[in-house]
Amino acid sequence: MSELLALGVSHKTAPLELRERLALTEGRAAAVLSELTAREEIHEAVAISTCNRTELYLVATDAVAAESAALSVLARQAETRPTELADSLYALRGLDVAEHLFAVAAGLDSMIVGEAEIQGQVKRAYELALVEGATGPISNRLFRDALAAGKHVRTETGVGRSHVSVATVAAELARKSLGDSGSDLSHRRVLVIGAGEQGERTAQALNDRGAHAVFVANRHYDRALGLAQRFAGTAVPLDELPAELAQADIVVSCTSSPHQLVGREELELVTAEREDRPLVIIDIAVPRDIDAAVRELPGVTLYDMDDLQREVARNLSVRQAEAARARKLVDRDVERFRSWIAGLDVLPTIAALRERANSIVEQVLEENDQRWESLSEADRERVSAMTRALVARLLHEPTLRLKAGAEQDGSYVQVAALRELFGLDGSLPTLEDDESGAAVADLDEQRRRRR
Repeated sequence: MSELLALGVSHKTAPLELRERLALTEGRAAAVLSELTAREEIHEAVAISTCNRTELYLVATDAVAAESAALSVLARQAETRPTELADSLYALRGLDVAEHLFAVAAGLDSMIVGEAEIQGQVKRAYELALVEGATGPISNRLFRDALAAGKHVRTETGVGRSHVSVATVAAELARKSLGDSGSDLSHRRVLVIGAGEQGERTAQALNDRGAHAVFVANRHYDRALGLAQRFAGTAVPLDELPAELAQADIVVSCTSSPHQLVGREELELVTAEREDRPLVIIDIAVPRDIDAAVRELPGVTLYDMDDLQREVARNLSVRQAEAARARKLVDRDVERFRSWIAGLDVLPTIAALRERANSIVEQVLEENDQRWESLSEADRERVSAMTRALVARLLHEPTLRLKAGAEQDGSYVQVAALRELFGLDGSLPTLEDDESGAAVADLDEQRRRRR
């Protein structure tokens, strides 16, 4: 019997320093999916990795072994021991996985509640798993329903209508740090390092406040040119970064580089040319692009994702009525998924029961074939039809009750009893509850405490 499980960290459970070590580039995510699905007990896998979370979603026949494997993969990524990582991880199983993912896709678990970016990030993670051949019927249904739930929340509630995002919070931080009144940044020069979506959104937020942007990119220089034209700015190659840092007032860095792009010593040389002009740096990359030690330089103000999270906590107010409505919509969609997944438990048993009954009918008819020499062919057909009708009616009520039990979460005992009484082939549905190593034991204890 397959079981859903998820393992991960988010801005709620892990500091930025750990989240950046667990961040998965697209290539690394593909390798992780391949490694996990190569294991006998794991049949389906999807990996989500954003600036605020890294999560693995699995469909497995042995939940404990799969959880242990996923923990080992994440520990290697973070270059730490599984037991040390376990304290920051959350581990979910069964319907808890759906409840969590649906809330994630709806933006209800985000640092900024209702933010729209996560919908696209979940979709891209699912599409990557599809391309890598790592998904299957259960994860396909799970992620499609989660994306639909996210769409329902955004179209049927106002939880995301405030247009507050990481980009707008970053822009406001920059404005306040430079002491600008109102929202006018027309006299400020913005340097955007990277040409990704987050950088584009932050550039848009700053541009809306009048700032002029210069885009720096290496691998995606053509995209940087396109963004520069859109925002009436310019694009420069990465090797011109030091000169641009010397002129900028605001720097937004958001690349997918696994290594730091700006160190303390490099920026110290630049600040000497700036004649005490203040420089605000917003590093929204995970892993971080900017050395945290640049905070020590005079005139330099650095914000990273943890700083933005604190700012959000202080200033963001989501209307509780809209958030409550959104939760109800998510709960409704989770219930639909629960009904579907519950049916997966009983349908094989119903099919096996009917197959067993039909095989008995065939056997009895064959055993008595010679006893009915006087029967015409038409009479033989009538006997066969009557026997099959009798069996169908006999199984009708148990089938209805089995399906009703699935709808009410009471099918497990019924399925187990039915398969035992009728000697149906195949293993009984089981829920593994074994311990497998100290790290997995820790995760199980955390799960029990949450309950």
